[in-house]
Amino acid sequence: MGKAIKTVNAPVTEGFLLSDIRRTGSSFRMLRASRMTTKGVLSLLTAAILVFSFLMAGLPTGARSVSANSRTRRSNMSPDLERAIVNSPFGTVRVIVDTKSSSNSSTFARLATKIGAMGGVVFRSLNHNKSMSIQIPASAVAALAADNAVKYLSLDRKTVVTGHLETTSGAADARNYGTPDTGTIDGHGIGIAILDSGVYAAHHAFNSRVVASIDFTGEGRTDDPYGHGTHVASMAAGNGHVSSGAYTGIAPLANIINVRVLDSLGRGSASNSIAGIDWCIANKDLYNIRVLNMSLGTVAVDSYVDDPLCQAVRRAYDAGLVVCAAAGNSGKDANGAKVYGSIHSPGIEPSAITVGAANTFGTDERSDDGVATYSSRGPTRGYYTDGDGVKHYDNLIKPDLIAPGNKIIEAESPNNALVTGNPSLDSVVTANTNHKMMKMSGTSMATPAVAGAVALLFQRNPNLTPNLVKAILEYTAQPLAGLSNYEQGAGEMNLEGAVRLASLVRTDLAGLTLGDALLIDASPTASSTIAGETFNWGGGILQKFNFVYGPALLTTYQGIYASGVLLSDGTIVSNGVLLSDGVLLSDGVLLSDGVLLSDGVLLSDGVLLTDGVLLSDGVLLSDGVLLSDGVLLSDSILADSLPGSVAQSLAMSALGGDLTAGMSAAPDTDPIH
Repeated sequence: MGKAIKTVNAPVTEGFLLSDIRRTGSSFRMLRASRMTTKGVLSLLTAAILVFSFLMAGLPTGARSVSANSRTRRSNMSPDLERAIVNSPFGTVRVIVDTKSSSNSSTFARLATKIGAMGGVVFRSLNHNKSMSIQIPASAVAALAADNAVKYLSLDRKTVVTGHLETTSGAADARNYGTPDTGTIDGHGIGIAILDSGVYAAHHAFNSRVVASIDFTGEGRTDDPYGHGTHVASMAAGNGHVSSGAYTGIAPLANIINVRVLDSLGRGSASNSIAGIDWCIANKDLYNIRVLNMSLGTVAVDSYVDDPLCQAVRRAYDAGLVVCAAAGNSGKDANGAKVYGSIHSPGIEPSAITVGAANTFGTDERSDDGVATYSSRGPTRGYYTDGDGVKHYDNLIKPDLIAPGNKIIEAESPNNALVTGNPSLDSVVTANTNHKMMKMSGTSMATPAVAGAVALLFQRNPNLTPNLVKAILEYTAQPLAGLSNYEQGAGEMNLEGAVRLASLVRTDLAGLTLGDALLIDASPTASSTIAGETFNWGGGILQKFNFVYGPALLTTYQGIYASGVLLSDGTIVSNGVLLSDGVLLSDGVLLSDGVLLSDGVLLSDGVLLTDGVLLSDGVLLSDGVLLSDGVLLSDSILADSLPGSVAQSLAMSALGGDLTAGMSAAPDTDPIH
């Protein structure tokens, strides 16, 4: 058992009440809100109710109720402006006023005069004097809205710089899919456990959100002298404090649980990681841990059925946790040729979300994205040997999906071994130790992007099962052209679609059975627009040896979404033929003809041998050779085929560190992790 080093609770800070903003001349001052008596609270609530009543009374009759015509606005005010007034009835609000007037009409001047008489200030005219930006007392907004010249009032919302990661992943778009109960979709309240080399908690990307730290390495420390874990944690949950948000993580307000299982040189063991997983299971309720990130691994030898690290991941899954695991960085050999069958453990575990690395080439647009050449490819090649000495390979389709993982800039721990050994990793963003950033590549970087995504899904719909989280991410993913399921899984993660779909899933999942309606809106748009480009969702879910697809996966509850089964349990092999499991999958779910190949076509016959090995031209033959598309990493060359020694290959490590030494340079490779 590891020794608990410290528990850091996020401090409760005194804030400010918007009602304490007072206008003095042309300036505003904010008064500290330190105490408020019970009588004062009641007075404030009473005043809020009165102002809200006045607000509703002042609105036009047609704006106070929903019209029979669904296209008629309920109000000529934006909902967030209405909430801002109710929340702070004695404060001021920034508003954009859209008028009904034509350009440069006298109406604009009249409204500006009226706003001034109400105690407001006009900051600037917009749209050729048809709109204006103002600040006005909240109590005056209703009267302004009732003016016949006003077309619409909206809150003058704050804008922030969005970084490449949150933009290209769709996280920036997903921020807006919150409700008054959830707030902005930023991961707040969700715990993400980072099983890695430690986290430098003082970095300002975290702002006291490292709520617990524990060490399982025996070194008696929980900081990050190696440098891997801090970078990983900030991808999942780094805030926008540095460089005006240019390096914001996926879930910037999620809590971080620092579970140190790799030492000062980035080395560890399966037992360290298993102890860390068991600790997370035991403490999941204390820290609201919903997702574990494992940007580490070792070469897979055993079948997932026997692999103790995979068994630990399964225990976490059975406890209701989602485990995100890196696929590995063994996708090519020393000559740059593709290598298949190189998924690392615990990424071979069916219950894990196994993540490969996408190369975005530094652009927010996704049309040029591909799979990073180093990203490990499936199928999984763990195996068991029967009594006759015959090896039976797992041959599962992995990874499950891909996410941005190439040349990602995120938080840097001070004087870490990675930057010391390779100074070019420092991004030279600033000299401030608590703001420093570094650039890294690898499936280690892609994995926390998905872990952060899981946090967003749970924030938006806390009742999702781990299987539904995985299904939503796969169904909404964007398949990339020219790449097989063994390379990209279901496709590239799409958070705009995933969070939007999660918001439509019913919350009473525990009572649903096969075929029941799954969504509160049965017809969501199955496409997304990110960085100005629109694409269709893949619309399918990976199974062990192929995938299933069809709108029924979206509209009706499937047995594979329940707890106690795997998402990949929807198909079975019977007499050597792959069939749909009618108990777990409803009518309307289609079984694909096989695995998507790199030329964009499907394996035509879909026949499997009983040990799960695909048998067809250009795909796997039972002797462990992959035709046409690369080489297969079979058990006979598992360790020796990888650069570095056998001992290094079999050691638990931050993925890529020692295993990529000597690989030839490629457009998508920095030192890989």
